[in-house]
Amino acid sequence: MKPSRIVIVLAATIALAACAQNGTGPKQAGGTLVGAALGGLAGSQIGSGKGQLAAVGAGVLLGGLLGNEVGQSLDRADKLYAERNAQKTLESAPTGKASSWVNPDSGHSGTFTPERTYTTAQGQPCREYTTTIEVDGRVENARGTACREPDGTWKLVN
Repeated sequence: MKPSRIVIVLAATIALAACAQNGTGPKQAGGTLVGAALGGLAGSQIGSGKGQLAAVGAGVLLGGLLGNEVGQSLDRADKLYAERNAQKTLESAPTGKASSWVNPDSGHSGTFTPERTYTTAQGQPCREYTTTIEVDGRVENARGTACREPDGTWKLVN
């Protein structure tokens, strides 16, 4: 690959990465970067002249989009572990008893603890809770309330 093509691929990858960082998790952003780089490399192998530059640009964009989707699905796995743990804990754990989850693929983890259980005036069971989530060594804490829906699932209300 000529130096000018390398510069184009790197510039497009950095630009796409800047867009990908806005509101995404680290896996999603990383997937975007890797996909863009591989797409740009693949595009550079096609055609010659201006057609090759267009192929590099298209490869960066397509690779970035595909990589972003793969990374986003991995971030969704963490959310799924947390949501399953919350539903199970809200349904069956005694007040004050923490239950934890770990995504073995990412190493991210968290806890969910029901703090108070009550029934609303309309007869709906609700539980106040605390939760922690640890991602890459950073711990975030939150408090909220969840109420049981008629279908048996728990809905976080605040």
